[in-house]
Amino acid sequence: MKEQFDTWVKPAEMSLGDFVESRIARFKGRTYDFNALKFQADFDPKYRRAQMRYMGTGATGVRRDSNTIPSEHFTFSTMVLPAQCEGPLHTHHDVEEVFFMLKGNITLFVEHDGEKVETQLHERDLISVPPGIPRGLFNHGQEEALMCVMLGSPKPQIPTYPDDHPLSKIERY
Repeated sequence: MKEQFDTWVKPAEMSLGDFVESRIARFKGRTYDFNALKFQADFDPKYRRAQMRYMGTGATGVRRDSNTIPSEHFTFSTMVLPAQCEGPLHTHHDVEEVFFMLKGNITLFVEHDGEKVETQLHERDLISVPPGIPRGLFNHGQEEALMCVMLGSPKPQIPTYPDDHPLSKIERY
């Protein structure tokens, strides 16, 4: 018998149509959450960005979002990176992170074993960054960048920052 998760089982009292609708996260029901990473933007406005959650809560530290589809294997959100803003260098120790560019261009930077690499991601480009590899991003453009972000766990750990990065010293909520 194939393993099932509670969130995949249609409740007996629910119609199939209602069950299918409960598995859809419609864009019109979402809003951008600039508060998910507000502690970073409060430290320096260059870190301002917003998350729009669809499946699970991601690794931003948001503990609960009743407006998302329950996640059993991964999280999925979109992220807006305003012009001239950045996602600071950080490490997800427990999950792979995937970025898929929908609009705009960003510079993605990665560090590993003392080596540093930068690459440009353009519309419809995708990158998968393995766990334990520090990564960050910067929008050099004059317009916001929009990307899909997927993390390979239903409840990822909150990422860490390099010890010498000022955000590593900030107490999170």
